Amino acid sequence: MDEDCIVFVVDDDARIREALVELLASYGIPAMAFGSGGDYIHADKPDMPACLLLDVELPDISGLDLQGRIAEHGHPPIVFITGHGDIPSSVRAIKNGALDFLTKPFSDADVMNAIRSAIFQDRTDRTIRSEMSLLKQRYLDLTPRERDVLPLVVSGLLNKQAAAQLGISEVTLQIHRRNVMQKMAATSLADLVRIAQRLEIPLTSSRRAEESDRA
Repeated sequence: MDEDCIVFVVDDDARIREALVELLASYGIPAMAFGSGGDYIHADKPDMPACLLLDVELPDISGLDLQGRIAEHGHPPIVFITGHGDIPSSVRAIKNGALDFLTKPFSDADVMNAIRSAIFQDRTDRTIRSEMSLLKQRYLDLTPRERDVLPLVVSGLLNKQAAAQLGISEVTLQIHRRNVMQKMAATSLADLVRIAQRLEIPLTSSRRAEESDRA
């Protein structure tokens, strides 16, 4: 694992924090340690792939409550650690998106496996968010008419059908279609369809549907 990641350790036991930071350092992984949920919330944290190693029992708010508080603000995958694990707590943690729930004393292998999984997941999530952000920006760069053309094209309408629906010539429709393909960086119609699906662009009536109605 390279150093382009970080682990946030939140535990009120200084010995546990120190041990975990030392363990992570032995694998070349940077860490930031906090003694309370409030300290973690208010700290300036680097924006990079990460894992939040979170104790259930904290002096200010519980780890489970902290999980709920940061749920809508974007946070790294959470691995819970606790010395007082119970089934309801673990079920609640996992249902709310925690990646793992480890009971102290845990082995170095167990915690490192959980951390690796969390960082891998965060890298994947960040890639997906970045791709979606780029697709949304490309869509915003389309002209209003090109945005009208896009759902007609991906719905399978012929050029003449889409042109008729928009009240424009087939040649003009083809120009808009080409511009849409270029601006959305689509390599094929199938690629454009996949992009439209990711952007949740609603489809219009398809050629197949119209042919079925005529039949």
